[in-house]
Amino acid sequence: MDTYEKLLTEFADELIIDDIATLPNGVKGYYTTEANSNLILLNKNIKTVKEKACVFTEELGHHYTTVGDITDQSRVENRKQELKARRWAVRKLIRVEKFIDAFNAGVRNRHELAQFLEVTEEFIDMSINHFKNIYGHSYTIGNYTIFFSPLWVYKSLE
Repeated sequence: MDTYEKLLTEFADELIIDDIATLPNGVKGYYTTEANSNLILLNKNIKTVKEKACVFTEELGHHYTTVGDITDQSRVENRKQELKARRWAVRKLIRVEKFIDAFNAGVRNRHELAQFLEVTEEFIDMSINHFKNIYGHSYTIGNYTIFFSPLWVYKSLE
């Protein structure tokens, strides 16, 4: 079962999910509480299951972290809520330790990392920025140090 199917199963009881919606102006996903229901719309033009999983997870982030209509991104408050939803999505799909798992599996570039983590390359970039904002330039776990700019993992021989 791919990540998108797992997410659909996990959240099926609390959300209505429409993944064949027609959304305007290239909008990939939309979360609304209209008519007293929690509805996530995903654009039918999303091409890959990985991208669907990423968009769906960000919309889940809106479900759990945002309030009201935040579509006007010229407002600072709305941009902050958008960022909260994206951070929630990163925490849901990628733990920082996954970079070590990928390193140990022989992953050597961004494309392979996206394949390994079952997300898009754009989501990888967003995740790296998220972790860099939390940990700074690097983060050490046991014998491993993860550097975020550029992304690479160092294993000490101790």
